[in-house]
Amino acid sequence: MSDTSITLTDPSTGKQIELPIIHGTEGAPVLDIGKLHKEFGYFTYDPGFVSTASCQSTITYLDGSEGTLMYRGYPIEQLAERCNYLEVCHLILTGELPNAEQKVAFERTIRNHTMINENLKAFFDGFRYDAHPMAMMTGVVGSLSAFYHDKLDIRDPEHRMHTAYRLIAKIPTIAAAAYKHSIGEPFIYPRSDLSYTGNLLHMMYARPTQEYRLDPVAEKALDVLFTLHADHEQNASTSTVRLAGSSGANPYAAIAAGIASLWGPAHGGANEAVLRMLDEIGDVSNIDKYIAKAKDKEDPFRLMGFGHRVYRNFDPRAQIIKEICHEVLKTYGNDPRMELAMRLEEIALEDAYFVERKLYPNVDFYSGIIYAALGLPVEMFTVMFAIGRTVGWIAHWMEMISEPGQKIGRPRQLYTGPARRDVLTLEQR
Repeated sequence: MSDTSITLTDPSTGKQIELPIIHGTEGAPVLDIGKLHKEFGYFTYDPGFVSTASCQSTITYLDGSEGTLMYRGYPIEQLAERCNYLEVCHLILTGELPNAEQKVAFERTIRNHTMINENLKAFFDGFRYDAHPMAMMTGVVGSLSAFYHDKLDIRDPEHRMHTAYRLIAKIPTIAAAAYKHSIGEPFIYPRSDLSYTGNLLHMMYARPTQEYRLDPVAEKALDVLFTLHADHEQNASTSTVRLAGSSGANPYAAIAAGIASLWGPAHGGANEAVLRMLDEIGDVSNIDKYIAKAKDKEDPFRLMGFGHRVYRNFDPRAQIIKEICHEVLKTYGNDPRMELAMRLEEIALEDAYFVERKLYPNVDFYSGIIYAALGLPVEMFTVMFAIGRTVGWIAHWMEMISEPGQKIGRPRQLYTGPARRDVLTLEQR
């Protein structure tokens, strides 16, 4: 809400305009620059949108300087400890945590949508056995509108929520199918008697020839990881979903665009990069050499999993995920990369180079070790991220579509190409 303003003066004309200051519930206020081009003829220039609020949202708040993350006002630490992932999904979609009756009903609804159309299975046969699972995820999710077009009126709230249920329920089934295709094993159907993450583990690791015994440690670890990844404000993939959806594209296409954005190594692929980095370092005895390489501006080597685009303090998710990592490794055996990871964390907390730059471990630092301990190949790490983030994507899409006067996203640019010139005839060129 605006109650103050800033006066801006154009030095070339002396003309002045008032730019309203809008205050949110939490965080820094923003300037409403809607009149800037109309009154002054100027656009703003903000590469990477580091100082630009692209929308209003009621879903997630984070404070990078304080290391705070909240979904609908609830601290991430409390949600990870006291709620399961589907309770968090209910919160993100509806704005409130479910009571006992609502929790049962919501979980039943999700279970009822976990199956995918049998004809969708043929899509996977079109991919090579060694295709990246994120490529399969992007293609198959984008095709869902061809199979589930009965509830695609984006202006109908009931249709939007039904689509949300379908996406949250079917993404794990699609992810498990992508994994099974990559290892040449038959697809496993979902089971309605298992939890959300238990069902995912069953679909990934069960085989027709033997019974699969679900491990509660793995089930709990994935559930908390999905909660930590459920949403993170206007990150690259969420902004991609919003921008794609602003054109009126169907939600499956918008989510597929978000998956493609998440695939990038600077975004969802970071936990995969952490594990590859630890493998490259190889041994604790090599750490000093690689720390020196990381500090050398001329060396291309980077320490992955340290620092964050927004957080200038500890990533609040990192401490939670570190504790989960220790629990998983107690069950699945010690991973030598864990010793490397812990030593690197010690350095980040003590070395002046890292402390001054606030390069603390982030959520990606430990998640890769957990996924590896559970037997996942590195290519599946970002797929796990996509499963958890689906609810955030669809909630932001729903929020955007329901806004009064919602407009298509259309950023402007600072043109630096050639000035106007005339086309010469072929003989004159």
